[in-house]
Amino acid sequence: MSKRYLAAAAVAAATLLAVSMPASAAPAQPLKLRNGLTLYIPIKWKVHGAGTDAVQIVTGKCAKPQGWGTPECDAFYVFGPKYIKHGREWFGPYTGKDPFYTASDVQPCPVNKKWGERIGPEVTRGLRQVGAGHKAAYNAWRSTCAGYSGTKVLARFTQREWYLPKSKILVVDQWDTPGLADVLKNADWS
Repeated sequence: MSKRYLAAAAVAAATLLAVSMPASAAPAQPLKLRNGLTLYIPIKWKVHGAGTDAVQIVTGKCAKPQGWGTPECDAFYVFGPKYIKHGREWFGPYTGKDPFYTASDVQPCPVNKKWGERIGPEVTRGLRQVGAGHKAAYNAWRSTCAGYSGTKVLARFTQREWYLPKSKILVVDQWDTPGLADVLKNADWS
């Protein structure tokens, strides 16, 4: 074989490996949650509230992590039974039929605390893998933000929810966190 052919083959193989390498191959830290669920999250993500019923995982910019509903905080959340019990508007139980919304009033928009959020009503539903042998009820609520004194749409976002009713686990993401779906799909259960 010629040197030119071998060099071209080596470049092609390296390119193929780089393109096909999963995001989960990056350095990760295990995050042990309830009922034996372990997520392998990127090291740069910061965990707040580990071991509690409401875990906030900050994945980007966040001035002051304060738990659920922290505006302008690039994060997703993992909730347990206490939050699920009061996770529907007007503090009813979360069932997956309505969006996760622990309030009876307008909440701040995730991207700008000076605006109010409106979750749904448009939703995409389905099932998504969360580790081997576990399927979550998946809802993606198309949502908007407007000024508190107006109706003009100032921002749009999607609130994604993965609900595991038997394990009493709910994952909520308002930031379309890159790689989160893969993190959940590649989770372990013990």
